Amino acid sequence: MPKKKRGFKRFIWPLVILLLLAFCLVPTHYYIEGAGTAEPTKQFVTVAGKHDQQRGRFLLTTVGIQGPATGLQLLLSKTQPFTEIMSRAELMGDEDSKDYDQIQKYYMDSSINSAVEAAYKKAEKPYTTKYMGVYVMSILEQSTFKKQLAVGDTITAINQKQFKSANGFVKYVQGLKVGQKVTIAYQHNGHAKKATQRLMKLPKTHYAGLGITLTDHSEIETETPVKIDAGEIGGPSAGLMFTLQIYSQLTNQSLLTGRTIAGTGTIAPDGTVGPIGGIDKKVLVASQEGATVFFAPDDPVTKAILKVEPDYQNNYAIAKAAAKKIKTKMKIVPVKTLDDALNYLK
Repeated sequence: MPKKKRGFKRFIWPLVILLLLAFCLVPTHYYIEGAGTAEPTKQFVTVAGKHDQQRGRFLLTTVGIQGPATGLQLLLSKTQPFTEIMSRAELMGDEDSKDYDQIQKYYMDSSINSAVEAAYKKAEKPYTTKYMGVYVMSILEQSTFKKQLAVGDTITAINQKQFKSANGFVKYVQGLKVGQKVTIAYQHNGHAKKATQRLMKLPKTHYAGLGITLTDHSEIETETPVKIDAGEIGGPSAGLMFTLQIYSQLTNQSLLTGRTIAGTGTIAPDGTVGPIGGIDKKVLVASQEGATVFFAPDDPVTKAILKVEPDYQNNYAIAKAAAKKIKTKMKIVPVKTLDDALNYLK
């Protein structure tokens, strides 16, 4: 009997060690969303070839994504404030990592475009909008163009016809027949390409199509050159802070007066500030970076929203609660528009 017990112990301990190693080293299918970084916008933005030299800083704030995470990392994340564990599907939907990153890049590029337009419009400086084509957001598996097109490509023409909006492109294609051959011209990683395939029947419709989801791709052109290189940062949430940075340089206004001003929010060309995700995490990193003010989107809480989600809180409410939880002295300022932020700074 004692010999059997010793044999069992010799078997169980290697198994325990293997399980511990797997817990610590083997990735799961889950990701951790937590606090990211607070980055000075002046390092990314140049106006007329120059970086901002005024005292103080505008900070854009990010959410950090870690994963696929190990069991140990998931466990440790429970000790950190404002962290969330999510599945791959919750984070990326149906996209693979490459397509997800490309979509995030598109959102950033679009946000930069809107920031430049909003800043120029507010500064009453001239600019023009150049329509580039339709941006490929996703591709159906059964699309005949699946092997040629990739998420992130821009279709510039179809059958040598060019359009001034995605709606015009869609209406033209819907007027064609299922199975009809078409030739598209498109940009892929900066290279001009062409592809010819037959149109497919779009699911749950009688219309012909390429089998893609798409959106407008346009760029703002200005006399005074503005360049924003956000590096690896993706998503649309830096729009407001980029707009403030561009506007202050365009108008030579010292909006900061030595302060560190953080914030987040999408920006529309008309200056409307929109809500984003993970604002509690962004409040945390802004406070840690020494910001004294944090601009939070004050998106409207309508009856329609509350009917669907009775406990809904907008970005401003979540940011206020996060600031209270971490006991920061940083002031949370609600903004609905670019003017709200500018009026506060002035």
